[in-house]
Amino acid sequence: MNGTTQVSEAPPTVQRTDFGRVSVYFGDKNGKYPDGNQVMVRGTDTLTAFDTPLVANHIGPEFDAVELVVMGHVHEDHMAGLHRLPHAAVHVHRADLPAALSWQGMADAFGTPEHERDQTFERLQREFFYAPRPDAVAYDDGASWDLGGSRVRAYHMPGHTVGHTVLVVEPEGVAFIGDIDLSSFGPYYGDVTSNLGDFRRTLANLPQIPARIWVTSHHRGVYTDRERFLNDLAAFAAKIDAREQRLLELLAESPKTVAQLVDCRLLYPPGHESPWVISAETRTITQHLAELVEQQRVRSDEDGVYRVV
Repeated sequence: MNGTTQVSEAPPTVQRTDFGRVSVYFGDKNGKYPDGNQVMVRGTDTLTAFDTPLVANHIGPEFDAVELVVMGHVHEDHMAGLHRLPHAAVHVHRADLPAALSWQGMADAFGTPEHERDQTFERLQREFFYAPRPDAVAYDDGASWDLGGSRVRAYHMPGHTVGHTVLVVEPEGVAFIGDIDLSSFGPYYGDVTSNLGDFRRTLANLPQIPARIWVTSHHRGVYTDRERFLNDLAAFAAKIDAREQRLLELLAESPKTVAQLVDCRLLYPPGHESPWVISAETRTITQHLAELVEQQRVRSDEDGVYRVV
């Protein structure tokens, strides 16, 4: 971590709710990005955290005593408290491990251009206390951790990232579903390691995971009502089809290149600018176009112009 980066000296009051040995600490605005919601499990043998969002910096001694961090996936906003836990063991799904080990690995996963990497690294240090964890170790789908009185089980649910994983605490039945955040924005699959097809399968399979309580990293927080959870999950998944329909409408207006479609914006409002917008829009649109071409609903010519069949 950059030595000049400091946590606010007047931290906000952190709201907390408990489910047996599981505690959920809510980030600012219910964990809205750039913050997130912190899940901790107090086993009789091991104190464990799932990811470490910005709110982790305001929890205090209980968080600082964490012995094990199990990462649901690797993004800057999920590593914002790791700098406080230099001696904790950090476990990451094998597919996301390179992004945790080094800045080079994370930048590759993001798809950050070489000429932007130094500036992006400095921004993540400044805004998220970012520091790589070269000591992180890999876990695989189905991995479990016996914490004493509670057990954590990993369900690989890729799409958002290649290693995105849902973590379920037994016997409490609490599922940390990470960035399947059920927000009105919808699924995000704009990184190099993101995958639209995987995300579709993940959303279809998520209801089969044995859980009674669902916790998102962002926005929604905690669900204790299965019907409400399933309704919001369906609305979240429907955003994918809505984006596909929007692409078809844009192409029906006139044939377009990927760059022209990016200018129209699929994820963000027209004119919206931020460092990642162009790359995220490009990867998202490209994945949708690949599906539509495979389905023979769209075709492209030698100049990269797409049109509705």
